Amino acid sequence: MSVATAHSASAVPPADGTAVTVPQQDDGYWVEPSATDDAASSAAGDDETPAREPGQEPGQEPEGEIATDAVDEQVARDAREFGVYARTGGWAFALKVARSVRPGGETAGETPKVSAKEFAELAGCSPERVMRYYKAWDKAADDGMVPQFEALAPGAEIDLPDSDVWLSYYSSRSSATSDRGTAITAAAEAEGIRPTKALEVAENPTALRAAILADPSTAQAARTALLDRLKEDTSLQTELARDIARTDELKKAVANETQAASRIGYVRQIVENGQVKTAAGQVIDATAELRAEAERHLSLIDELDDDEDTGEWATEAYDSVKELVVQTVQADPELRVQERRTKFYSSLQKATKVFEELTLDDAVDLDAIYEDDMLQRLEELQEALTTCISALRKASPDA
Repeated sequence: MSVATAHSASAVPPADGTAVTVPQQDDGYWVEPSATDDAASSAAGDDETPAREPGQEPGQEPEGEIATDAVDEQVARDAREFGVYARTGGWAFALKVARSVRPGGETAGETPKVSAKEFAELAGCSPERVMRYYKAWDKAADDGMVPQFEALAPGAEIDLPDSDVWLSYYSSRSSATSDRGTAITAAAEAEGIRPTKALEVAENPTALRAAILADPSTAQAARTALLDRLKEDTSLQTELARDIARTDELKKAVANETQAASRIGYVRQIVENGQVKTAAGQVIDATAELRAEAERHLSLIDELDDDEDTGEWATEAYDSVKELVVQTVQADPELRVQERRTKFYSSLQKATKVFEELTLDDAVDLDAIYEDDMLQRLEELQEALTTCISALRKASPDA
């Protein structure tokens, strides 16, 4: 990068030693030296001080001019390197690595380049940091953004990509190169955030825990993320279910939410399908009044915010429509008979199943399991069955 310089005019003494004052030039106009200036020039000898504009501070150059004669070379070099970095970002340092570090497959005798370890020692940093720049360049080379390592010799200069592209190839964290880091990076990009942010959180689980415990919004974000992950992570599903089962407070909360969801589902079924299940278990068509009542309650529930408790609303809706179902059954003689028949047959099926499961096969010694109460209950059951059978026989059409 070339830097424009501006030299002030200087007084050059003639051969006879007589001092000659050269007038100062300012923006194309000659400034006539005054007697005071002559006196000051004589007092200063050969050390001439350039004239300043009114209000200009000592050491401040006129606008638009840079006096590089007074700039230290180290400062000028820093400024040039800063300008390069401002335009290219990390590409400037990646180029130094790419043109100086041996790529894989080349030996020390084939190239003047050095290993990443040697380069790191010369740079006074870790080989891991050098390799992060190396890998970033390698990825960019595969995409055609920069030349391959073999095409670069030490000291080579090329046109570098813009600095905005650098972060898409470089990661300042070594964890980004692992399978875990790669997955986190991909997820962060899918969410539209910088991978380094997600990697930083993943590397500090204690900090994540503190944020979740202290901040409700962070806890909400963590809950949402866990629910999304549960859909595909069966191991996490099992672990979370086990944690819930072992925590009394969570078990109770799950039971309450399950009941509320079941009741809301009962009401929603009436609205969406126009049918309802009675207490005995038969499915009947819902009346217009019943559907209207179910729709009213369901609209109130759907308007609740996600963080509002639906338990009380679900109970009110369920009790209301259930009462209308009972009234519907009682108002229709045919439905009333069918309801009693369905209820009786359901109880009979349950009793039959229970009695069929009652077996003495596992009892090797009846004397060991005998209790008077057992015999008494079975005798009472036998009497009840006899009474029931007799009643049914009388009601039979063939009787």
